[in-house]
Amino acid sequence: MQLFLNTYGAYLHKRDNCFLVKNGEKTFEISANKVDSIWITTSATLSTDAVKFAVDNNIDISFLDHFGNPYGRVWHSKLGSTTLIRRRQLQVSDDERGLTFVKEWNQKKMNNQIDFLKKISHTRPEQSEKIHQHINRMTLLRNESSQLSGTIETERQSILGIEGMVSRCYFNVISEIMPEKWKFEERSRRPAKDGFNCTLNYGYGVLYSMVERACILAGLDPYVGILHTDNYNKKSFVFDVIEIFRTHVDEPVVYLFTKKMMHESYFDPIKDGVSLNKQGKEILIKTLNSHFDQKIPYMGRSVKMRNTIQMECHAIAKRMIEEGQDAGLGTL
Repeated sequence: MQLFLNTYGAYLHKRDNCFLVKNGEKTFEISANKVDSIWITTSATLSTDAVKFAVDNNIDISFLDHFGNPYGRVWHSKLGSTTLIRRRQLQVSDDERGLTFVKEWNQKKMNNQIDFLKKISHTRPEQSEKIHQHINRMTLLRNESSQLSGTIETERQSILGIEGMVSRCYFNVISEIMPEKWKFEERSRRPAKDGFNCTLNYGYGVLYSMVERACILAGLDPYVGILHTDNYNKKSFVFDVIEIFRTHVDEPVVYLFTKKMMHESYFDPIKDGVSLNKQGKEILIKTLNSHFDQKIPYMGRSVKMRNTIQMECHAIAKRMIEEGQDAGLGTL
């Protein structure tokens, strides 16, 4: 689970083999064995004992900004694996293998989106025909994407173009099933112009932190992107891999709105948009934690959804090494 500190003046320190948290008027202990990450969204105090305890137990401490995006992280100083994996990332980004990886990740993303829309259509028979029109369009685009060949450099714009068209179909359906006051015309990011996009963006920020952690543990370099280009201080590879898992956030966020569990009081107005306030963050994080603890079929096993992110990153790293050996690149 994720330990979430979002109360001004929260205090985190160590007691025996547990974290002791003072969060407002609440004080509680939690075993390190139950914590994957610690997220801090406001002014808080951390003891050095708590920081070392987290590092020793491979628990990262992430600091999230107003929109849920991680702007800093306390992490151990060791690499997740050998530098060989990082070298493989650089090699595959320059040839056909890079395109193969990206196509597969996008196929997984589009398959997840289509499956989610099918699930929605089953609960809304009156909208099923219209939803399936979008699904059919997305299926054609997915098939078109699978036929691309060459390198990332030659096909990057084609991939991004198809991705954009699929996304519009997908979010058109999502908007249609929203309660009237939460419908939206398009995706909006910084800042979000409506409550749904605001909540979804915050959820993606949390997911981003989880994917970055999984990349580091697997020995993958978060900065060495394949589809997403390398820019200074941009963790491009995280943006590549996160696409596989976006529906893991979409589903619980859609649930919160369609079940009328989100209220206007959970949002504060900001310039040109809205932001999620403390109450809104609490209900979102609680829902995400519960959702990510659900078990799903994965690689022939029943696995907690949150653990599939780490498994996928380890599988990517392993495959990069193996494909490099097959290509006669040796061990460098």
